[in-house]
Amino acid sequence: MEFLLLLCVPAGGAIALGVLGGRRRAPELNVAFSLATFIAACVLTARVVSEGNLLLFREWFFIDPFNVFLVALTAFVGLTTALFSRPYMRIEMEHGRVTARRLRLYHAMYQLFMLTMLVALTTNNMGLLWVAMEAATLSTVLLVTLYRTAASLEAGWKYFILCGVGIAQALFGTILLYFAAEKVLGAEGVTALLWTHLNSVKGQLEPAVLGLAFVFLLVGYGTKVGLAPLHNWLPDAHAEGPTPISAVLSGLLLNVAIYAVVRCKVLVEGSLQSSLPSQMLMGFGLVSVVLAAFLLWRQRDIKRLFAYSSIEHMGIITFAFGMGGAVANFAALLHMTVHSLTKSAIFFTVGHAAQKTGSQLMDDIRGLVTISPTIGWGLMLGTLAILGLPPFGVFASEFLILTTAMKQQPWAAPILLLALGVAFAAIFRRVQPMVFGETTAKRLPHPPALLPVFAHLAIVLALGVYVPPYLADWYRAAARLIGGP
Repeated sequence: MEFLLLLCVPAGGAIALGVLGGRRRAPELNVAFSLATFIAACVLTARVVSEGNLLLFREWFFIDPFNVFLVALTAFVGLTTALFSRPYMRIEMEHGRVTARRLRLYHAMYQLFMLTMLVALTTNNMGLLWVAMEAATLSTVLLVTLYRTAASLEAGWKYFILCGVGIAQALFGTILLYFAAEKVLGAEGVTALLWTHLNSVKGQLEPAVLGLAFVFLLVGYGTKVGLAPLHNWLPDAHAEGPTPISAVLSGLLLNVAIYAVVRCKVLVEGSLQSSLPSQMLMGFGLVSVVLAAFLLWRQRDIKRLFAYSSIEHMGIITFAFGMGGAVANFAALLHMTVHSLTKSAIFFTVGHAAQKTGSQLMDDIRGLVTISPTIGWGLMLGTLAILGLPPFGVFASEFLILTTAMKQQPWAAPILLLALGVAFAAIFRRVQPMVFGETTAKRLPHPPALLPVFAHLAIVLALGVYVPPYLADWYRAAARLIGGP
């Protein structure tokens, strides 16, 4: 029942807001649907914790500790982003950037986007996973191009074309996966693409075909993750779309894409009995971290700056999953959590800061702490958190990843440390004058929604100081499922 609600609520929300999304109370309706989705996710999580893995609807959906934790995180950030978007989109409307018609499109596509991510996370069918990821791309293209400016249309087309090419590679990888499975599970027909069935016979699948399939799957879904050199769409999409969409793109969609890569890695590594998938993940991850760290120095747009920061952190998570093992997987899952919460909080403050100054250029945003101390301090604390300063949770996860790298991959540890140092300097030198410089901001017609900002940062701070035993057990169970060398 709770799983059915998890998918039906955002589906119904997309339909309802497609009709009512331009009305005055539509933002509250969007929040109500997001709250119902979050409650369903919490009930589903409690059921998985108490009963174990669930197979639903003729095994087409599969819930285990790995994906249910991401479902809960997705629903929570979806709710807080809906809360943030209430005043934000109203201000955009008063500034003339969106019309009632576009607001209806925004609310409907927001709920549809949540639905596609939840389907991608919970499906047991690798084909349906591909369909859900493609649907997520199509819904977010409409959101990125919401303002209909030349720059947003260009960003939308770049996003559509690059992710379309990437998702086509993932489709070919899925076809190869079915080709390998058909020889072992041929009598099962389409159900041969069910992940649980594939996982039970992964040792019998043809290694050569699985190895080739993983290359296409990694390139395809890696495009959605934003891994270098497939990252070009991400900064433009973040910079030109509405800020709430930047928050869910960075905080949620990238997690869903890396989830798909890890599910594929488990199958392929079990078939190949080699470390090739792990080496590929470490390679792509390390290149992404280094490239993003140095590109941070060239940015002038605040949303592009933190978009490149997302590429850097996705590279760190990918590298950690590539190392594998209990500690690295635990650290990667923790980093996914704290990065989602921190980066979405940062985008919340950045959105209001840009509205206050009428610009996203960092040189035009100054003295936030003077005119709006809560926004200024929210941005500064979020920046310190994402840069990995103790006692925030990002420090704990990065420390675990670095110490594991020193033990398992000592050659990579100095590269990671150098990239993290470069990123720290690039971001801090830009954000400090934005918060404490001479004031250029003005007051907004609606008070900003800052509860989501400090709620996220409080959780990140708490996870840096103390990980509750039930949450640690959850991460450990998911880490064991992912496995690795």
